[in-house]
Amino acid sequence: MIRTLGELLAWEADADRAFCGVDLAEQQVTRFKQLGANDPTPTHYFVLDQLFPHFELDERSHVLDVGCGAGRVLAYFLREGLPGRITGVELDPQLAAVARAWTEPHPNVEVLQGSVLDLDFSPYTGFYLFNPFKAGVLRRFVRAVEARAKRPVTVVHMSDNGDTWWYVGRDGWTELASGKIQHLRNERGVAVKVFEQPQHYTVWRFEPAS
Repeated sequence: MIRTLGELLAWEADADRAFCGVDLAEQQVTRFKQLGANDPTPTHYFVLDQLFPHFELDERSHVLDVGCGAGRVLAYFLREGLPGRITGVELDPQLAAVARAWTEPHPNVEVLQGSVLDLDFSPYTGFYLFNPFKAGVLRRFVRAVEARAKRPVTVVHMSDNGDTWWYVGRDGWTELASGKIQHLRNERGVAVKVFEQPQHYTVWRFEPAS
């Protein structure tokens, strides 16, 4: 039973190593701040338990993890046996190489190295973001979704504190859900503080103009 943040981190590291052969949460500082990147931050598994159902996945789904780092979200997708495909895109070549190495045996996972702003968005039905970049890059990402999405897409944005308004009032965007996450509730229902401050998230649906 998890009782502290330290125990949660140890459990996650063990889970990563057991499934992927590598700790996916090793702390790093981005080398790409000048490009608007934030430090890589792996999502906790319990947070993904709460957020991924919003994608309503099926065999035709294809989620893009924006700023995938070493691949925690990819690991969650595989460990849970979720349907469809998932792709991670990572700006840092070193982190992308780690994610690509351990995901190579899995045909429903792909890792791309580069900027999400350079991608073709037409294959994707959903996008997951855990605060991967600064507001200026987020604004360009939202505009890229509007210009390139060929079908309705779901955007799950975790830790969007202060950035929600980039989506608000734009044509084609509808907020489906929002909330805050700060604690993990363990098996006894005890709240374990994970984040110093509540982390806000939103779920959006974008419908391209027909």
